[in-house]
Amino acid sequence: MREMVNAALIETCADPSLQPAIVQKFIAQAGSPDPLAVTVKSGDRLILVPSAKSQDEAMEIIRQHAGHAVVRVGITQIPAGISMKDISELKTDLVDPCQNIRMGTALFAKVYRIVVKWYGAAPAEAFDDAVYAWTTGYFEGKSVFRAPNPGGLTLTSNAVGNALIDKDVQGSATTALFDAMQATDFARAGMRVDLSRIGTGK
Repeated sequence: MREMVNAALIETCADPSLQPAIVQKFIAQAGSPDPLAVTVKSGDRLILVPSAKSQDEAMEIIRQHAGHAVVRVGITQIPAGISMKDISELKTDLVDPCQNIRMGTALFAKVYRIVVKWYGAAPAEAFDDAVYAWTTGYFEGKSVFRAPNPGGLTLTSNAVGNALIDKDVQGSATTALFDAMQATDFARAGMRVDLSRIGTGK
């Protein structure tokens, strides 16, 4: 899991329609700890770009590739220029930490609602699918970024966030149990290789 983003930044900047636990998990799985991070892909090919050391450098990289490749930006790795008509419309908000979180989480909330509506509920699996849809841009064969916002679905309840947290706890417990079972089985197994013939004549 990637480095956690400051909780106070999430509290201040994230879209209020998402519970902070959801935002934290979303950024950890699909985002970047670097507000200047720019990722460029052409099809399945990752295009190597220099690491930006300033907002101006990051914006120059973004403008160079936007419109020709898929460009993801900042803490939320929001896709750049999905609704723009001209690259001149790109703004430094993309690489401002607070603005990036605000825009990115608002867009992810829409993606999450699309997935939750398809499920008819908000199980932990819906979050996993929403993150996958965020990274690929598609869910059930349709573009999630250009799709209308279904609205009307609340994602701020503790039940939604707790479902994700519980899933992590259960996963950790399952791993620990599996490791313990392996250790016990190994201890009970005894010697599996017959060494009785070593050193004896043919």
